[in-house]
Amino acid sequence: MSSLSRRVSDAATAQIRRWVLDAFPRNQSGVDYDAPPGDPGWFGPDSVTWRIHSEFPGMLAGGLCALMLQLLHPRALAGVYDHSNFREDLVGRLRRTTSFVAGTSYAPRAEVDTLIARVKRIHAQVVGRLPDGRHYAADDPELLTWVHVTEAYGFLEGCRRYCREVPEAIADRYYNEYRRVAEALGAINVPASQAQVHDYFAAQQPQLRMDERSREVLEVLSAVRLPVPLPGMSREVFLAAGAALLPQWAEQLIGRSRGQHLQSVVSARMLRSVAPLFRIALNDGISTRACRRVGEAPEILGQWPA
Repeated sequence: MSSLSRRVSDAATAQIRRWVLDAFPRNQSGVDYDAPPGDPGWFGPDSVTWRIHSEFPGMLAGGLCALMLQLLHPRALAGVYDHSNFREDLVGRLRRTTSFVAGTSYAPRAEVDTLIARVKRIHAQVVGRLPDGRHYAADDPELLTWVHVTEAYGFLEGCRRYCREVPEAIADRYYNEYRRVAEALGAINVPASQAQVHDYFAAQQPQLRMDERSREVLEVLSAVRLPVPLPGMSREVFLAAGAALLPQWAEQLIGRSRGQHLQSVVSARMLRSVAPLFRIALNDGISTRACRRVGEAPEILGQWPA
């Protein structure tokens, strides 16, 4: 690499690091990722989960894809619509979700147990009725499964599309591993492979819809202001890259235009090209700390486990 190329790369990675740490500040959750030594948490260094969840571009784009899928389920959407301040603090909600995923992925066992118990207490308080009179509850096992599957699908496809190739067997192993979190929260019949996820989505489609509430949440999401330089550009790139991960049936249900589809294609290519810079810029993050806690070199995350 020439000195000019190196300077450009260094400047880009420094800028990316500032963007990410401004948007998602570290050490806000109170979770200790450094101790006790040797504690592998729920997944550990031999897991696929540790590897897929270490890829920031895939996780952020995948998380946004999951939100778009979730807003299509009226009962799943209702808990957010009726019981949160998403209109005023969507960034805060994204940060809390990010902290939960990071914690359950990489924290020591006792910390994960605490996070799960806390979320279960919150879910128990979220109940209500849809405008058509149907009851909903955040701890409904079927709704917990929907939220989990949309997230796991988004994270996996985000990694696959933007960060690295994911073999079929590795993808199946990821779904089988990561369902542990959903089941601990109370989810049932959680898909454990790509084929099962495909069948699950097909079975759920009859009850999915794009209604007024869905459109309102999508509008709020589309206008979210990330606390980073040039927030409009970064928002549009990541949102469009997230939308690029949507299954075709979901893209049609949401009603995305040809222009939006083309924007997703461009943003997907852009994110794929800069993904290696994110890995360099964030080489001291939570996944790295977890590896060091168990005495493993962080470089192991770059290779799929045997």
